[in-house]
Amino acid sequence: MAANSSSSMASKSGGGKQSGPSAEQVVANFQRMRQEQRSMASKAAEFDMEINEHSLVIDTLKDVDPSRKCFRLMGGVLVERTVKEVLPALENNKEQIGKVLEVLNTQMQTKGRELTEYRERYNIRLVGEEDKGKPAAGSSNKEAGDGGGPKPSSGVLVS
Repeated sequence: MAANSSSSMASKSGGGKQSGPSAEQVVANFQRMRQEQRSMASKAAEFDMEINEHSLVIDTLKDVDPSRKCFRLMGGVLVERTVKEVLPALENNKEQIGKVLEVLNTQMQTKGRELTEYRERYNIRLVGEEDKGKPAAGSSNKEAGDGGGPKPSSGVLVS
């Protein structure tokens, strides 16, 4: 009987802890989400640079004789081809990179919305952000006196 009562007590106390994640868990999850968004933005910038490079090469090769030799790096190996062979492949690559970039931008927007919802759900404020956000609500808090005091401490502050 003692084992049954202790396991039921453990489940009751465990249930109380599961009501919400701790502040450390909230911050860790928020920072992980921010890092994911940053890496997406970095990858999007990289793809954008690749599109620009492809455009530059395509514009250059359009003015060149199609039978002229050119060299292309494929899988780390420099191969000799003609402009006529390389130009369509470059245009196709540019198109494919553009499609991937569109998908990545959509994912970044979705991640941004998730971050905003998460911040609102757990009242997360970033360092330096409270100064920017206070002027609009700050005037009513100053008039109310101490009424606005407890609210800032109820959220999570992330550096």
